Amino acid sequence: MNYERIPFEGSTAYVDTYFLDNSSEMVEERKRPLVIICPGGGYEMTSDRESEPVAIRMLSLGFHAMVLRYSVAPSRFPESLVQLAKTVKMAREQAEEWGVDTEKIIVAGFSAGGHLAASLGVFWQETFLKEYLEGENTQWQPNALLLNYPVITSGTYAHEGSFRSLLGEEYEEKKDFLSLEKQVSRSTPQTFLWHTLEDGAVPMENSLSFAQSLRANEVSFELHLFPKGGHGLSLGTSETSLSNGYGIQEEITVWPDLFATWVKNNL
Repeated sequence: MNYERIPFEGSTAYVDTYFLDNSSEMVEERKRPLVIICPGGGYEMTSDRESEPVAIRMLSLGFHAMVLRYSVAPSRFPESLVQLAKTVKMAREQAEEWGVDTEKIIVAGFSAGGHLAASLGVFWQETFLKEYLEGENTQWQPNALLLNYPVITSGTYAHEGSFRSLLGEEYEEKKDFLSLEKQVSRSTPQTFLWHTLEDGAVPMENSLSFAQSLRANEVSFELHLFPKGGHGLSLGTSETSLSNGYGIQEEITVWPDLFATWVKNNL
């Protein structure tokens, strides 16, 4: 496995890479799908529980993985979004060296990281991003999104703290713009989403609203709603549980396999 930590200049943000090696014993020139993981944390931190353990699970399913430890408060929009776009662009530029299938670059996010991932999904073609990036916007266009109990709306079902941490003094001015169910278009990548009905921090209506907008714009998606479990479950296993035991939820442990099947059948 090729592990490397790549820092962002002038920032505390960085990317960790988890690339499986090819072997002459198997398929020597294999190109693998890549999952770029944005951990959650309310735009105040990035969770360890939604980082390396998820990357390792993706490796077990035949994906390469990258974990983006993006800038959080007091950093403001769009710094973290630019970092994610640069990460996708980097993966495309280094695809030959890293063995990445450039038609299968998936941006994944958990909770507030889901908002970040979905933001690139809806804004990748917008001109404001080109002010911060060199090249064509197709270089940072995701091929698909993986949204795990994502923060989406700034409306009735908002996780207000995430938006306040992201926007600071511009909260009132920009919160509607960053209510992402309003920004979906036919250019938004196909999406896999999952949520739990018992999530009291980021209600399931966040995923529902995004899915409804995808449907309205004729964008393919798959949505799973699990009846049990609170917020921030990650893999739902003991490996990603808190020290008090929270986070073990057997019902949701199937989501990585469901996602892998979706990628196989749709990308």
